[in-house]
Amino acid sequence: MYAERPAPAGLACLWTRTVSSPTVQRVVPDGCTDLMWTPATGALFVAGPDTSAQLASVAPGTLYGVRLPPGAFPSVFGVPAHAVRDLRVPLAELVPSARLDSFSSMVEFCASRVVVDPALAATASLLRSGDVGAVAWEIGLSSRQLRRRCLDAFGYPPKVLQRVLRFDAALRLAWGGMPFASVAFEAGYADQAHLAREVRALAGVSLGQLIRP
Repeated sequence: MYAERPAPAGLACLWTRTVSSPTVQRVVPDGCTDLMWTPATGALFVAGPDTSAQLASVAPGTLYGVRLPPGAFPSVFGVPAHAVRDLRVPLAELVPSARLDSFSSMVEFCASRVVVDPALAATASLLRSGDVGAVAWEIGLSSRQLRRRCLDAFGYPPKVLQRVLRFDAALRLAWGGMPFASVAFEAGYADQAHLAREVRALAGVSLGQLIRP
């Protein structure tokens, strides 16, 4: 069972996942990063931004997570997001001084360090639907500067960030019950075939398989 609840300002959400037997979970890219804790082992891991689906083995018990919104990773962990792209890294390797032993201490750690940068939020918003070159011009950066900003803050170059954010938007619409043709239009794909290709490239399965209960 997976459940989310609201988080303090600057964080995306708090979540828990409880399973009664070993299972494999498909984790798909969403532009976010997570701090995760397994009480049974005391393990604290940081999940970096993914560029494709990851199959995670989940042991019986409850996994606790704090999700950071796109762009927030460097302010919390002190390293550029591309350094942990597609990786799961022990928290101690990034912040050796952190001493966390409860879900509440995880939340406090992230909430006290996160910095919300309006410029990064604007960059992500513009890239959701705009041409990369046009976005760079609109925010007053060269294409090379925009690439550096995106790699450091989000973990992706601009075009990959655009693909991931569009895919995440499409997935949310599909979960809400919207027909796939309408999902393609609303999320900014050229057509339903374009949506299908992108979903398979980023998730490894079809959209129908991905949202199947």
